[in-house]
Amino acid sequence: MIDDLSELTRAALDSIALATSTDELRRLEHEHLGKDADLMVARRQLGGLPVEQRKDAGQAINAARQLVEQSIHERQIALAADERAAQFDAERLDLTEVATDVAVGHAHIVSQAWEELEDVFLGMGFRVAEGPEVETDWHNFDALNIPPGHPARDGFDTIYVKYGEAGSTLLRTHTSPVQIRTMLAQEPPIHVIAPGRVFRRDTADATHMPVFHQLEGLVIDRDISLADLAGTIEAFTTAYFGAGFSSRLRPNHFPFTEPSAEFDIQRPDGSWLELGGCGMVHPNVLRAGGVDPEQWSGFAFGFGIDRLALMKFGVDDLRELFTNDVRFLSQF
Repeated sequence: MIDDLSELTRAALDSIALATSTDELRRLEHEHLGKDADLMVARRQLGGLPVEQRKDAGQAINAARQLVEQSIHERQIALAADERAAQFDAERLDLTEVATDVAVGHAHIVSQAWEELEDVFLGMGFRVAEGPEVETDWHNFDALNIPPGHPARDGFDTIYVKYGEAGSTLLRTHTSPVQIRTMLAQEPPIHVIAPGRVFRRDTADATHMPVFHQLEGLVIDRDISLADLAGTIEAFTTAYFGAGFSSRLRPNHFPFTEPSAEFDIQRPDGSWLELGGCGMVHPNVLRAGGVDPEQWSGFAFGFGIDRLALMKFGVDDLRELFTNDVRFLSQF
């Protein structure tokens, strides 16, 4: 019986080692360890053996059973690992970057102009300041010396939002509120630019959009004069547009600056183009920002980033910047 048992065990171990799937292994487990398996039949035959042989035969059967069970367990672990690996490989997602022959995207032309302008002013010693797009009436108008009843406050020009008291909260109409927030947040001297998105009730056409982008600059320091403003505008013009360009200031009026001016740039062909507004910061604006106008003075300027993008890339319709037409955007 012992010899037959050894042969049964070897046959069972060989078949288990050759199993190629967990399903096949379950079948072999039933075949070699089930109630009708040869090992189980041998156990039931122990009662027919002489008493002196039962102990050795019983120990041999238990040892054979344990050996088969251990072999099945080890083979099950190996097969399960192989099957998981095969499943992972079959379900694997290809997250490889796009092929090299596929066109790669690039920054929008407004973003390109924005980033280049920031680089120019950072090189001139300015830092970038930011503020919220949803503003209070005080930051957007009152603190900037824009009186009640001014046309800019009218609902036909400004987009008010339903928050707080009626007319107290709005989508900012310019980035000038950032100047107030900067003055309130830090002591002079101040040299910042405030690029950002602004909102007005404009009908979209070739030169206007209800949502557009501005960049404003603010300098607060001791003994700042209009000459410093003119020099800064000229330095910016040369740095951004090139050596063949120059600038000039023309008298104008803005509530938040006094004196105020428009600044133009002159192209190499001699023609002039209006770019933006500027002036010396009004004493009332300095006081609103917590700055003593008896000790400090400053200047501010602002212009449209979108308009500079149009000029830089030779586009004649502002709406083209926002249609998201890939045929147009891929040219720049």
